[in-house]
Amino acid sequence: MKKPHACGTNRWEVLRMGMDIRIKCLGCGHMIMMPRKDFQKKMKHVLVQAADVTKEEANYQDVVNFKRPDEFL
Repeated sequence: MKKPHACGTNRWEVLRMGMDIRIKCLGCGHMIMMPRKDFQKKMKHVLVQAADVTKEEANYQDVVNFKRPDEFL
């Protein structure tokens, strides 16, 4: 973002992208939701990009062996 957050940190994590953008301050954890138009005006540049989704089957849970949380007890 062009201006730092009140806590002094200028690093943000994007949590949700759509018509509205939800971002989280990496300094204090405060979450902000703003319209995409305002976000695009205030964003300076991307520091770190998330890895792309891979199609490798090793990265996914097998549906046959999948257990719900209540089945562990």
